[in-house]
Amino acid sequence: MSLPKTLAEDVARNLVMVAKLIDEDPEQAYAYSRIALRLASRVAAVREAAGFAAYATQKYAEALAEFRAARRMTGSVELWPVMADCERGLGRPERALAMAGEPEVQKLDKAGQVEMRLVVAGARRDMGQLDAAIVTLQSPELASSSVQPWTARLRYAYADALLEAGREDEAREWFAKALEADKDGATDASDRLAEMDGVEFLDAAVEDEDQDAEQDAVEGDER
Repeated sequence: MSLPKTLAEDVARNLVMVAKLIDEDPEQAYAYSRIALRLASRVAAVREAAGFAAYATQKYAEALAEFRAARRMTGSVELWPVMADCERGLGRPERALAMAGEPEVQKLDKAGQVEMRLVVAGARRDMGQLDAAIVTLQSPELASSSVQPWTARLRYAYADALLEAGREDEAREWFAKALEADKDGATDASDRLAEMDGVEFLDAAVEDEDQDAEQDAVEGDER
């Protein structure tokens, strides 16, 4: 759908702000997405952006509605995994599992299929099926030494599931592998490893305040 030039520019500016803020300030990104939605609700890219903004703020019912609208407009299956994850967010993991068995999954690219695997594993954990979640993540993509955009998150999810199952040595190994693949800081694998090893990080500002307080106490005693 084409928009008048001025309207298109207004919509584009709001979508840019959504993309810019969605990680650091999701609530503000959501506000911009609502403006774009009011301006151009019949544009698939706007519905998709609104969906991701709602998803980032855990408004899963709203996100799912927007993703469904975008999918109707484009016919694409690309949003299928995040739609399934919205079902999880709504407390319906069984629906996420049902979606994993639909023909749409076979049409996903490799990244989409890995994302779907992560969602299924999460749904299994939601249902208390921890062993099944671990098995779900044991895939060729997990075993591969090749680092892909999804590698860090897949290894991290596997490590997290192993840790919940009490398999700490294996979990530590896979958190380390996740960290090795995580060039963009997409996970907190380093923090999880430190936590497992009993390492505590002090906030530098808090530490400075404590030192100042100690110094003031000493000076007070001297007086």
